[in-house]
This record gives sequence, structure tokens and C-alpha cells, in this order.
Amino acid sequence: MPSTDDPYRYEEVRVSPMYLAGSNGTGDAGFAPVAHWPHHYLDEGPCQLVVTSPDQRIRIGWFGDDFELWKITAAAEAVSAPRWTATFNHVTPAEIVAGLTAALAHDYAEADAYDGNGRFLANPSIHWADAVRPLTDAGWRREAAERGTVELVAPDGQAGVLIDNRLSGWDDESVTLWAGPPGWGTRAEAVFTARTPTHLIAATAAVMANAAPVIRERHQIDRRMEHLVTLTPVGQVTDPQVPRAPTPLDVRHTAVAQAVHRAARAPRTAADLRVMAAQSRTAGAVQNRSSNFAPAAATPPISASTPRRSR
Repeated sequence: MPSTDDPYRYEEVRVSPMYLAGSNGTGDAGFAPVAHWPHHYLDEGPCQLVVTSPDQRIRIGWFGDDFELWKITAAAEAVSAPRWTATFNHVTPAEIVAGLTAALAHDYAEADAYDGNGRFLANPSIHWADAVRPLTDAGWRREAAERGTVELVAPDGQAGVLIDNRLSGWDDESVTLWAGPPGWGTRAEAVFTARTPTHLIAATAAVMANAAPVIRERHQIDRRMEHLVTLTPVGQVTDPQVPRAPTPLDVRHTAVAQAVHRAARAPRTAADLRVMAAQSRTAGAVQNRSSNFAPAAATPPISASTPRRSR
């Protein structure tokens, strides 16, 4: 752990890839999409907060001190057994949880358009690839795996997904998203049971595939992870650059350039035309002297601005 005397201990940094950023100690980001739903604060037991849909069919529980930090379920009725369960451990960034809660909030809002039940109770697709399409689209590659399972790994090798098709019950854990090296404080895991709707798993996977960094305080990054992530102090490099004030030399250069541009575009005056004509006659005389024959000299035209000789 970093020293409490470290002046950079609480410095805010951007962390990428996001799936290796770990938790910031709060569930704020995960609860943000359902901030308008009823909140139930519990004084006893491991679960400290439950946010439910208005009809209580969807439940989002936060266990602030447990390894299994988040437990999210959906049921056909408020008092019936869950149709499916998703759990996220204490290392999982809350921003990844938000991928699921945002999809649930959308499904609940559109429930009336889906026979009143909501897509959050839909049957999963029979094609395993549908659940992880955001990952394959982002370049995650398929790896060798045990018979009856499918495994995809991120290009950096530090995240992946395991799909277990060897099912024996509806509550079996069928899809596991992971990130980070094995270890209690280093590996993030999100686990979905067999009947979890495919589009909800895909919504969670889409956040993992997102390359955008997240903000953490420096002390929240486990030292065992520092060599795997990129840390950029907030306000450095990625923030918009403020243009510097022009120097006196810049002002002079700009003025000269503008004057030359105006001169090039200005219409010719009579004096300009006389100078050009004189230059043309001088160049012609030089050319005639260097030639073996001299063509008849052309009489320059008389312009209105040329003075006439008196007799």
C-alpha cells in the first residue's frame, strides 16, 4: 500500500484500460442509471443497499464489505424466485455494472411495449456469440477451451469471457466476464446465470470493450496492477490545450502577411500600369540587342494617363 505521506496519494488519474481500474469504493456509477428508482437502506445484514424497480421485480443489491459486491436479479413477480442472477465481485469497476443497470432501466421503461413483462425477462438466444458480439467486434479472439465451453480473450490478454454450455440447471453460472490476473484483489469478475437475457450480457460486455478511461485516485490502483495500466494525471495531455497569447513578433508577422495578401488582390492603378509598361520595354530592348535581327519596334499605346507632347 502507498505511504500516507505520499503527496500523490489522492491525485486523480485517468486509468486505461477501464476493466483494470478496479473499484473506487462506492457504487455510485452502477446506481446512476436507476437513481430514480426506490432506494432501501439496510442497517442489518451484509447487504447495505437495495435499489428496486417500482414494482420490485428488479432488485439491485450492494454488499459494501463482501467479496460478492453486487447481486442483481429479475423475477416475474415481486415475491417470486429470480429468473436470473448477475453478480459482480469487489474488484469490478462500477462503470461495468452500469452497463447492466442502464440496460435494465431502459427495459423497464419500455415494458409496456413488450407484453407488459419487459425484455429483462426474455429468453436468452440459442447462439452464444450474440451475448459477446461487442467483444468480437472489438477484436477479442477465441482461445482453446475445454470441451463444451467457449473462451474469448482481449487483445492485451488481460481480460476475457468464459461461456459454459454444459448446463444442468437454470441457475447454473453460464457466462463469466473477467479482467486482471488471478488473485483476490486483482481479478474482476461478472457472472451471469443461464437464463440471463442475451442482450443484458451484451450490454455489460459492450462497456468492457469500450476503450475510454475512467477516473480514480492514485491510491485506489493496486500496486500489482500498475504495470498493466496507463495512468494519466487529470488535466494533463488529454485535456484541451489553452492557446497561448500572440507575441509582438507574431503580431508583426501576421500584419505583414495580411498586407502582402491585400496588395496581391488589389486592383491595378494607372501608375502601376506605366511601371509595368516601362519594365516591358526595357526587357524588349535587351532582347533585341542580343538577337541577329531587330524586329520593328511596336509603338506603345497611348493611354489616357500618358501626357501628350505639344507642337
